[in-house]
Amino acid sequence: MVTFEVKGMTCGHCAGLITKALKDLDSAAKVTIDIEQHLVSVVPIEATVEELQEAIVEAGYTQMPMV
Repeated sequence: MVTFEVKGMTCGHCAGLITKALKDLDSAAKVTIDIEQHLVSVVPIEATVEELQEAIVEAGYTQMPMV
């Protein structure tokens, strides 16, 4: 599992856009979002961490992987 801190994610609409972007990339991935903490956790099946990062950025958000 990889977790990203996503700046600018403030509501359910934002969470939906990010989820869609990640699922479009890796439809089998498990995506969990915590809007209050601005966290997106992904269990990727087919996508790399770099591809997940790019999908979040392309959805219009700034992300930083959590260690």
